[in-house]
Amino acid sequence: MFVFSVKPLFSFLIATLSFLLLLAFLSPPSSPFSLNHISGEQSSLGKVDIWSVRRLMEWRPCKWWLQEHHTALPLETNGYIRVDCYGGLNQMRRDFCDGVGIARLLNATLVLPKFEVASYWNESSGFADVYDVDYFIQHMNGFVKVVKQLPLAIASKEPVPVDCSKRKGQFDYVESVLPSLLEHKYISITPAMSQRRDRYPLYAKAALCQACYKALRLTRSLEMKASKLLDAIPKPFLSLHLRFEPDMVAYSQCEYPGLSPASVKAIKAAQGQQLTERKPWTGELARIWRRRGKCPLTPNETTLILQALSISPSTNIYLAAGDGLMEIEGLTDTYTNIFTKSSLLSGEDFTSMHGNTKAALDYYVSINSDSYIATYFGNMDKMVSAMRAFKGLHKTLFLSRRGFAELTSQGLKGKELMQALWKLHRDDFVMGRGSALSECFCEFKL
Repeated sequence: MFVFSVKPLFSFLIATLSFLLLLAFLSPPSSPFSLNHISGEQSSLGKVDIWSVRRLMEWRPCKWWLQEHHTALPLETNGYIRVDCYGGLNQMRRDFCDGVGIARLLNATLVLPKFEVASYWNESSGFADVYDVDYFIQHMNGFVKVVKQLPLAIASKEPVPVDCSKRKGQFDYVESVLPSLLEHKYISITPAMSQRRDRYPLYAKAALCQACYKALRLTRSLEMKASKLLDAIPKPFLSLHLRFEPDMVAYSQCEYPGLSPASVKAIKAAQGQQLTERKPWTGELARIWRRRGKCPLTPNETTLILQALSISPSTNIYLAAGDGLMEIEGLTDTYTNIFTKSSLLSGEDFTSMHGNTKAALDYYVSINSDSYIATYFGNMDKMVSAMRAFKGLHKTLFLSRRGFAELTSQGLKGKELMQALWKLHRDDFVMGRGSALSECFCEFKL
């Protein structure tokens, strides 16, 4: 009779398994950026540019919003809310979108918003001068009630202002604003940034998302002008939002040695116009401030990062920027195919426009560009990146001011700096980091 012992076989299996575990432990950790994931990548100055890198994560509109299965609007309204918006166009757009969510949260009827009239922004255009009112009302149907005109009983009255801007901590609109709405029936608010949107019920979030990404369309005349501008830009093209205007630099409190006399004069003039005294930090404080990523990138610094990302000097670049960009030669000396709205639009078309309508053109071109790069992290950048994600355009990248400052503070230069900048921004692009997207979008693994 043949007897088979399992002990030698068991010992062999244990030894083999131990060897394999040891081999796995000693092997270098797998990286999502290995050649299995990114074919052909060599270096910051290699064969591929940043857009050729394979992504592992993207932001897409959340299904709960797009499916449109939302709580029905109540038959009775608690009153009327007007959202008062201040600042530049994209800040006002952000505040208005928040206000739409608040109106739905409080079961209020939304009155068309009031846009700030400000000489500082060269601005006198209102909501209806920028956005298609009828289109907005039509596309908000079922999400929130919107009216062009107030009932006669309250049409002659000004809304009672409810101050939200100075609220601290976890400010709650239901607790703090609803009582005033119920009492006065017509109030105005400027949304508070401290409010946590994750506390909104889904129907209020959906109203916010619908307003910001589906219902806000430019007026017919402004969209025609924006489309004409878009058509005039050679394709393909990169839209670059560069922030190095005198007021931006003056407000940043950053030191910039080596600027031209004209730039220094412009910055000092902007500092004198500001209501608060914001002198630049100096010495070690200035270095700490810069390493925290607080300082706008200069055109020279922007050019260096673009080169590190292997963006070709022959790239067509649309400059989405305000008036008065300083040190622009730092960019145009390397990237010569530069286009601006002032150079592409006729003089009469351009000079008759105000701040909001000019910003609307930059927004429209940027959300329809082949690729978009922002050197800052402002309201326009957040709005543009979100709308591009909504449209399925994922060639979007924020340049890292903090990363650039940290690398240069370590003394990195030349090829070593270029390689480090490549890896830093490649990792952000691959993982979909850097986009300031609201709760309207969800991460999607590729």
